[in-house]
Amino acid sequence: MEPAAMHGSTGFTAPIVPVAPIAPVAPVIAPSLTRDSYNAQTLGRSLNARVKQSRVLMVGAGGIGCELLKNLVLTGFGEVHVVDLDTIDLSNLNRQFLFRQEHIRKSKALVAKEVAEKFNPAVKIVAYHANIKDSEFSIEWFSGFTIVFNALDNLEARRHVNKMCLAADVPLIESGTTGFNGQVQVIKKGVTACYDCTPKETPKTFPVCTIRSTPSQPIHCIVWGKSYLLNEIFGTSEDQSAFDHSADAENAKEIEELKRESEALRKIRQSVGSPDFHQMLFDKVFNTDIVRLRSMEDMWKTRKPPEPLDYKALLEKALDAMAAKDAVLKNDQKVWSLEENLVVLKDSLDRLSKRALATKNAANGSSQDAIITFDKDDDDTLDFVAASANIRSTIFGIDRKSKFDIKQMAGNIIPAIATTNAIVAGLCVLEAFKVLRGEYDKTKEVFLTPFAPARLLASDKCRQPNPDCPVCGVFQARAYVDLSRATLNDLVEDYLKLQLGYGEKEISVSNEVGILYDPDETDNLGKKLSELGIKPDSFLTITDEDDENPYVNVVVAIQEAKEPLEDKPIKGASTEVKIPTKPKKTPAPEANGGHGSRQQSEAIAEVVPAKRPHPEGPDDVAAAKKAKTAASSVGQDDDIVVLDDSAGGGAIIIDDD
Repeated sequence: MEPAAMHGSTGFTAPIVPVAPIAPVAPVIAPSLTRDSYNAQTLGRSLNARVKQSRVLMVGAGGIGCELLKNLVLTGFGEVHVVDLDTIDLSNLNRQFLFRQEHIRKSKALVAKEVAEKFNPAVKIVAYHANIKDSEFSIEWFSGFTIVFNALDNLEARRHVNKMCLAADVPLIESGTTGFNGQVQVIKKGVTACYDCTPKETPKTFPVCTIRSTPSQPIHCIVWGKSYLLNEIFGTSEDQSAFDHSADAENAKEIEELKRESEALRKIRQSVGSPDFHQMLFDKVFNTDIVRLRSMEDMWKTRKPPEPLDYKALLEKALDAMAAKDAVLKNDQKVWSLEENLVVLKDSLDRLSKRALATKNAANGSSQDAIITFDKDDDDTLDFVAASANIRSTIFGIDRKSKFDIKQMAGNIIPAIATTNAIVAGLCVLEAFKVLRGEYDKTKEVFLTPFAPARLLASDKCRQPNPDCPVCGVFQARAYVDLSRATLNDLVEDYLKLQLGYGEKEISVSNEVGILYDPDETDNLGKKLSELGIKPDSFLTITDEDDENPYVNVVVAIQEAKEPLEDKPIKGASTEVKIPTKPKKTPAPEANGGHGSRQQSEAIAEVVPAKRPHPEGPDDVAAAKKAKTAASSVGQDDDIVVLDDSAGGGAIIIDDD
């Protein structure tokens, strides 16, 4: 045997032992949780189930709307409907995070749906590029939602949604922001105050002679272009809502001249679309009218007189600007020259003329003029207002403004803060959880006031409904009507007197136009409701004229009958109706001078357009008294530009869009 191999100096021979491979250890994988599982852990299974079963409506997809839609989708609300008429503008991109450069000029609602669906595919999103006041969004449609969220920047639209939610008995969560300030309010019929329970602050208006004869600030020329010239040529003639007539008696002669000017413009309106239309309008408002003003020497003793313009001479100077028209139109940040403003004016007149003629032709030869109203997101009307205001500013020696600045001033836009929108949107969802639980006693009105001395968020218990509120302090009723045959007499005799129980009480019936019926106004009784402009989802106000124990006002929502009405053309939604009487007035206690957080918070609430003034003169009363035809009910929602005189530069208080 050969000697064994030696290892080292010890002489020890180590046996070679094979080592078995170590089996890999499987990693411990934590059970994966879905988004719904996290939501269930956070909210509790009961509330989470209600959230998933909810069908909610969000009106407005702008600053608050983008944040709110994101919250609703991530929280797992089962079905979300989004309504917005607006399109995406470059100025929206700094705070409306759902939108990108490639989305400019596309529908906010449709793009918001497309983007938000990726956050949570389990949520169904339905988008409408439409106006919430359109007839398709009826009371019945509102009734199908669990909660409605308002994320609007328009007073009239807010009031409309408030009214529709009350009629449909659907809870509404109202929200708004103004710069760094914001607020959230829960509205539930009969439980909390509604949007109209508190009067909204009235904005400043302008003396008509200042606007039409002696402008001294850019805002005066913008109001002239928006509320006067645009309406005279393409809208409803003479929008009085932006003008203060309190000094008319002192300027009677000038007022008569201004009325003659309006009449001349109405004649020019008939030439819309003709080859001479541009020059006819320009010569009238920028030459003839200015020459007349200059002739009033007393008016210019202490100020520089305006300088009239010659259309043909200015047109010759504008040849270079005409060649660069597309570039001029795209640059809304630049303050356009006088020649560039003429180019924009001519182009906007062409676009508006085509729209007006197309609308009129589509009306099958109707004698009614096409109505085009101002919208800050409508480039046609905005270009017209910007160019006409700047040309007028030049004539009166006033600084011109960029289209971007004019959009802010004419559209009541205050640059919004993205963080404010996000906080308010979060508060909306937190209040929605209380609504889903039915805990209205725990809901709050929350005010975001970062510069208040006390706290960032101030909250109060929701206010009780105001018994004198014209919107929610009334008795709500619904009537199903066959509009093809129902007359006003059917409404008064068969529905109001018999079904609602007015009997022999003296009552009046009115709508937004005026009085349709009272004991002294019976001319309309034989007319069909459709002839009086009453259509599905119209609201009629019934006023008890009795002095002793009168009923509260009743608001009747007119609904199209779902099935044929054989006996009578009007049928109530309920067979048992008990209208409460008006409470007796008690003397109000004297105020002790105390002010809580609500007063402080409401002091910073948004400044919003006011309602049109009620008729005061005998002629106006007579006109309001008789609402004869559907044509007379054509109205116009027109915002009023708000001016802060103390700011010197015409600061405007505006909402986000």
